Amino acid sequence: MHQGQLYILSAPSGAGKTSLVKRLIETDPQIRVAVSTTTRPPRPGEIDGQHYHFTDVDTFKEKINQGDFLEWAEVFGNLYGTRKSQVMQLLAEDVDVILEIDWQGAEQIREKMPDALSIFILPPSLEELERRLTGRGTDAAEVIARRLAEAKAEMRHYPEFDYVVINDDFDTAFTELHTIFKANRLRTRRQQMRHRALLDALIQ
Repeated sequence: MHQGQLYILSAPSGAGKTSLVKRLIETDPQIRVAVSTTTRPPRPGEIDGQHYHFTDVDTFKEKINQGDFLEWAEVFGNLYGTRKSQVMQLLAEDVDVILEIDWQGAEQIREKMPDALSIFILPPSLEELERRLTGRGTDAAEVIARRLAEAKAEMRHYPEFDYVVINDDFDTAFTELHTIFKANRLRTRRQQMRHRALLDALIQ
């Protein structure tokens, strides 16, 4: 049976992870993003199953008790998590699955799915990170200062990840990120699953 690869992608706010993942999905049909489940109500324009899987608190807690969450957390009174059943279904379709989570969620994933590969996206400098956050024009100075402090704390965990991509030039960072996915598809284990008959015939 063919089997995809699970990837964990983490990055501080402003590192460009969202844009890189968007390009990956647009470029490579073998890559999907696992949609998180949440108990918060949909915001205007959000579509169930596309932006989040929206559910109620009782159903969410029931899935926790059933062990169906690879990771979950409470944020500002709402529950967020990644359902194992959804991830396993996607992997069984022989696609590479991305989980966009922070380093704490990554720890939970590694415990339950140790074969997952993890990638940390970094900015080229703190100055550039601040410039990007400021350039959004949506946050007050104190909010940007808090985000920078949070980013520094998050970036201390980059050594825990299998790969590091520094997003200085977007196109270069995208090429490096995509190369990780393409190279891992050529690993012996995955090639054996896809081309078992050919490989067996070649060594008879």
